[in-house]
Amino acid sequence: MAVKKTVLTVLTGVGLLAATACGGPSDGNGESAEPQRLTTTTVPGTAEVERVTWALPYGEPTTLDPAKVGDYSPQTVEANLCDTLTRMNADFSLSPGLAEKATWSDDRALVLDLRSGVRFWDGSPMTPEDVVHSLERQRDPRNQALYGNFLAAVTSIEVTGPHQVTLRTKGFDQTLTKALSTSFGAVSQKAYAEKAGPAYGTAKGGLMCTGPFKLDSWESGGGITLERNDAYWDTALRPKVRQVEFRFITDNNTLTSALLSGEVDGTYELPPSSATALAKADNGAVHLGPSTQNVLLIPANADSPAADRRVLDALSLVIDREALIRNVFGGAATPLKSLVPPLTWRGDPAADRFDAAYAALPDVPEPDAGKAKELVAGAGPVPRPLVAAIPAGDQRSLQAMTFIQAAAEKIGVGIEIKQLQPTEMSSLFYDPSVREGLDLVLTFGYVSMPDPVSYVAESVTPRGIFNWTGYEDPEVTRLLDRARTTTDPAASAKAYADAQAVFTPATPAVFLAGPHERMFMNERISGAPASFAYMGMPWAAHLGGTGK
Repeated sequence: MAVKKTVLTVLTGVGLLAATACGGPSDGNGESAEPQRLTTTTVPGTAEVERVTWALPYGEPTTLDPAKVGDYSPQTVEANLCDTLTRMNADFSLSPGLAEKATWSDDRALVLDLRSGVRFWDGSPMTPEDVVHSLERQRDPRNQALYGNFLAAVTSIEVTGPHQVTLRTKGFDQTLTKALSTSFGAVSQKAYAEKAGPAYGTAKGGLMCTGPFKLDSWESGGGITLERNDAYWDTALRPKVRQVEFRFITDNNTLTSALLSGEVDGTYELPPSSATALAKADNGAVHLGPSTQNVLLIPANADSPAADRRVLDALSLVIDREALIRNVFGGAATPLKSLVPPLTWRGDPAADRFDAAYAALPDVPEPDAGKAKELVAGAGPVPRPLVAAIPAGDQRSLQAMTFIQAAAEKIGVGIEIKQLQPTEMSSLFYDPSVREGLDLVLTFGYVSMPDPVSYVAESVTPRGIFNWTGYEDPEVTRLLDRARTTTDPAASAKAYADAQAVFTPATPAVFLAGPHERMFMNERISGAPASFAYMGMPWAAHLGGTGK
């Protein structure tokens, strides 16, 4: 049966999502401060502001090309530059973006009706040809794009009207419109991107997009400056801030001092140690928001002793999650029950069904060293220390892995921590040869779009790029495929819930924590979203002055 379904037709409101956190920032003595509430947004700022300085604690981006951004720093910047075809909101719901409507005219055709009057920063109009080119760039191997897999079932992308583009597919795929809210759905000017070639998105090659800010300057090793786009098409979101300067500050002490002095106005991904020092700052506040981030301990390959389900379960049983959250995350996290946290589906029409299924999962186990030792004995002695990889220089990862290392010692399992340089750490997720000689990988990951199905499939289906141990369950694969291809949100949620009930206890991973988003913002500005959705929305356009 053909389906006529308009996915996005009206702008949905963004409300506050409030929940009690398991604790506030640590007071520095291992004790949690008073509980704080999670909010998706902050109070709107109403005044014009000449300049805002924002920190990038993960350092300088390697690119701002929408087809290649896939990490904290580049996405924090690029989300303010290049508009997407559908738009993510602070509560992880979706709204129309550059496409006024995204409609499945039948099971094999997704029609994008584009806004008229949208212009690039140079004043030229956005055309359907720009949209087609931007999407096709994603699957051109010469571009080394990160998101081409979203087009795996797309057979053609064509201009079908003066303001219309149609994606023809092998079948209905409910994840496609959600993917259009990420960098995958960002629109660049065809002529500019073609002229820039491989340099597109670099400090030398620049960008040409339609977003609320335009790239003004990029000084390698220094900073990136964005300039307000005074001709921005979305009049309700025209920025109140004239300039946003991004500074690359990877040292926690330097970041803390800059925020306390007012030299820097704010940052996302505030480190726990900085949050402790800033908890009582008199020039701003720490804001906690819901997040789709997850912390997992994953076997690096199928041949490792760590891939034995009994060893993983033993590690899970000996790790005290509450103590881990208190000591490593300053209380700003919750124990994780499965691969993805609940914010991922918060904006879904069937969110209540997802929530019920997540709540029905077994509780996170209480520490039980005795039972953990029995599991290790059943598996046989672990013949050598397990080599666990973390990124070099990341204090949070080192603290977490050191905590896990101490817990494992209680059950006779040795762990050797190996710190990998950034390029090597990034490569191991996609290159099996880099994982040779490793047993465990501590991952701080995140879900970048409001859809659990596509993220989970990469870990629990045979062809998943994060399925490093060969986990396979035909029923899980079938259910996830149904969740992706059914047109009924309730049926999709049920299929995912049924799959989740199977893969959660079986997939080779130890679920550790779901960190909250932690942001600091100077009192002179307000309006920034507090949730992790900032990674996929033009968050700086929401900033305004407070008059303080």
